[in-house]
Amino acid sequence: MLDMSAGDDTADNPDISCSNCAACCCRLEVMLMGEDDIPAKYTAEDRWGGWIMLRLADGWCAALDRNTMRCTIYAQRPTICRDYQAGDSDCLEERSRYNL
Repeated sequence: MLDMSAGDDTADNPDISCSNCAACCCRLEVMLMGEDDIPAKYTAEDRWGGWIMLRLADGWCAALDRNTMRCTIYAQRPTICRDYQAGDSDCLEERSRYNL
């Protein structure tokens, strides 16, 4: 889950920025780490007993505002989301799944 409110630099592709991102990464399963402090209403237990970000029936992360396509818990976002880089190879691969 990217900070779609700021104009962060991108890793590999400067044409992809937070202002034009389609939040494709917000459809990925996000494992929570021990140091993550996520509001419980946005979490779920997976079938192996680990904790993940809850995804709603539409496949999007429960913390994503569907009107703005921005993370509602950006300041508290999980470590994995903090490490995910707009425009890098993982991002480009995910965007290609949605023909963006």
